[in-house]
Amino acid sequence: MSDNVLKVSGLKVAYGGIKAVKGIDLEVNKGELVALIGANGAGKTTTLKAITGTLPACKVEGTVAYKGASLKGSQSFHLVEKKLAMVPEGRGVFTRMTIHENLMMGAYTRNDQAGIDADIAKWYETFPRLKERSSQLAGTLSGGEQQMLAMARALMSHPELLLLDEPSMGLSPIMVEKIFEVIRAVSAQGVTILLVEQNAKLALQAAHRGYVMDSGVITMTGNAADMLDDPRVKAAYLGE
Repeated sequence: MSDNVLKVSGLKVAYGGIKAVKGIDLEVNKGELVALIGANGAGKTTTLKAITGTLPACKVEGTVAYKGASLKGSQSFHLVEKKLAMVPEGRGVFTRMTIHENLMMGAYTRNDQAGIDADIAKWYETFPRLKERSSQLAGTLSGGEQQMLAMARALMSHPELLLLDEPSMGLSPIMVEKIFEVIRAVSAQGVTILLVEQNAKLALQAAHRGYVMDSGVITMTGNAADMLDDPRVKAAYLGE
């Protein structure tokens, strides 16, 4: 039995004549935290959306396998039942629901009420600001608070694979630190993670392995610690 939780082979995505992703291969093995880094517009978010079937009308080729089975034709809402969750770029919280209701939505595939209550208590302990504001509408939260909520909501489903799309975008340095602290803690608990992130340094410091994406192609892959020391990565993404 392969350790692959996610295997993407020959993925191509084209919007009309624009080729956003040009035949990439990547894989994430059980228990790994894999970072996909690259400049804005490299095709990283498109790749995540192709995996989850949430792209607008476009041409998609190649295969995406999750735990050995193809995701082709899977409705995105069925992925949560398959223990695959995504925190989208821009957070995507339910703005007209309270924090508590958002967390309950994250657990909609579960029916273990005691476990759900325990998980909500755990995330309130991890993110005390959410607890303080539990009855507040999610749309009134700051960007950082919404990011906390989006992550906690995704983790309420007990995912076996968590996809994170630009979790640090637009956040203050102290909030970025907190979010990455949680990402590392979730990874340490054995949750398999594919992290798309523009902050290459933080992503590679947290990850086991990394991929560099540029103009729709994977240009480099390897051990994350080695990539942090690679002169090409330093020059292009670490400002060194």
